[in-house]
Amino acid sequence: MKIIMLGAPGAGKGTQAQRIAKDYGIPHISTGDIFRKNLKEETPLGLEAKTYMDRGALVPDDLTIRMLLARIGEADCRNGYVLDGFPRTVPQAEKLTEVLAQTGDKVDFALDVTVPDEDIVERMSGRRSCPGCGRTYHIVYAAPQKEGVCDSCGAALVLRADDAPETVLKRLAVYHEQTEPLIAYYEGQGVLRRIDGTVSMEDVYAQIVALLGEPAEA
Repeated sequence: MKIIMLGAPGAGKGTQAQRIAKDYGIPHISTGDIFRKNLKEETPLGLEAKTYMDRGALVPDDLTIRMLLARIGEADCRNGYVLDGFPRTVPQAEKLTEVLAQTGDKVDFALDVTVPDEDIVERMSGRRSCPGCGRTYHIVYAAPQKEGVCDSCGAALVLRADDAPETVLKRLAVYHEQTEPLIAYYEGQGVLRRIDGTVSMEDVYAQIVALLGEPAEA
């Protein structure tokens, strides 16, 4: 089962992807993990990517796709995988479709976790992180016992720059311009399934299981 997770930053697709991977026995593959692995192991692809990153340039789609193909060609992907963070653009999706078709393969599901922008901003701007122990909180959904102070180590909590409202709005603008068109692309492929991401994490996952079918272990 080959699954692609879609949704705006902060929609919760990464959390759901991890749970799908665990319950259905398929690897959770994120482009960030692929890049880090290739860079750490200094693979030929990693070294090629580093030449772009060192000068602050974007890694070309072709190289990103070659890294992805190398990853999904590994033995643990034989029964499928869940992709998180790829594709990000329609050209990337078209290339993935083309390459999979060469072996008679295709994406089975593109799961779009839908959450309104205003909810995304509230979720992300409410996050607080502990610079001491790394524990994370949310001022509404998972507040510390004492406002602004980590329960574990007593350090003052901070709002990360990535979670500031103005940063979140910029990320959402990029998503709407570059990534949201994937919804129409995969709808055209007949594999798009919409998931209501405004409900609890458990209810979001229940919707996913209803679409994918119960895991084999269940």
